[in-house]
Amino acid sequence: MVKITSLQVAERAGVSQSAVSRVFTPGASASAKTVEKVRKAAEELGYRPNMMARAMITGKSRIIGLVVAYLDNQFYPLALQLLSNALQEKGYHILVFTASNSQGAAEEVMQELLDYQVDGIITASVGMTNDLTQRCAAAGIPVVMFNRGQEGEAISSVTSANVKGGRAVAEFLLSCGHKTIGHISGWAGSSTGRDRQAGFCEVLAEHGITPQIIDGMYDRETAAAAAQSMMDSSIPPNAIFVGNDHMAFAVLDTLRHEMGLRVPDDVAIVGYDDVPLAAWPAYNLTTMRQPLNRMVEATVEALISRIDDPTLPAQLIEIDSPLIQRGTTKGPKT
Repeated sequence: MVKITSLQVAERAGVSQSAVSRVFTPGASASAKTVEKVRKAAEELGYRPNMMARAMITGKSRIIGLVVAYLDNQFYPLALQLLSNALQEKGYHILVFTASNSQGAAEEVMQELLDYQVDGIITASVGMTNDLTQRCAAAGIPVVMFNRGQEGEAISSVTSANVKGGRAVAEFLLSCGHKTIGHISGWAGSSTGRDRQAGFCEVLAEHGITPQIIDGMYDRETAAAAAQSMMDSSIPPNAIFVGNDHMAFAVLDTLRHEMGLRVPDDVAIVGYDDVPLAAWPAYNLTTMRQPLNRMVEATVEALISRIDDPTLPAQLIEIDSPLIQRGTTKGPKT
């Protein structure tokens, strides 16, 4: 098969070769008439631009790497879809990789992305070591951490206001009259888990309450076992704050179907994220809503701005979350 070149497209369309290049370069200027002629000629000839060749010429691959720790949590497929759509609208192509938070996994994936010479990287709940941060900086590749923060690093991050969110949950449960309270926290190795727990415990401490806490590891089975352990304890809680909806669904299933407990009559449950499943009648979960659209918008803006101007400082962005009250809680008391 003979490979069609941009020069052939230019001759067919009756324009210059540079005009063809502009038509197929996102953000480049070309008149509507030129675009119509070039695309018509390209379609007739079966021409597709060589993105790798263009990257070698311009020094820009127009590729963004998206790295996510896991996809079983409904929050992350939604986030990846929105991030991909937003970046594609700005003329970027997407490479998606999964990498657990185990030692070495993120390093291997990030090295692959560096080899692809991506223009930027977004990590979703994936930690960045000092070494990885320095290697990306040395390669001139900006990184934005989505739904995960990292203290002491000159790296941009976008999260919901997790400490404030944890405080809001505690204040809500107290307003409902709860005194014996448990917390199945997110993984202690993540900033989101630590921050939500910190805000939650701060407010309870102000009221002389020490919650029972078990690390749910952002894992369904671990969270389910934690719920059973709490409710089998000598003083079972009458309210449990679960560190994300993914775990909260497992907690609800365990309480209702394995332990025969009534929610919220026997124990109230609050989650965090407000994924679509939370609104389904089967769960009807009270939860903190992470402002996903605003988080995605801020992430893309932070990344593109650093690509356009590498001298810009890192941004640490936190976006407030509302509490969405549904059927797994009662109250507040009046």
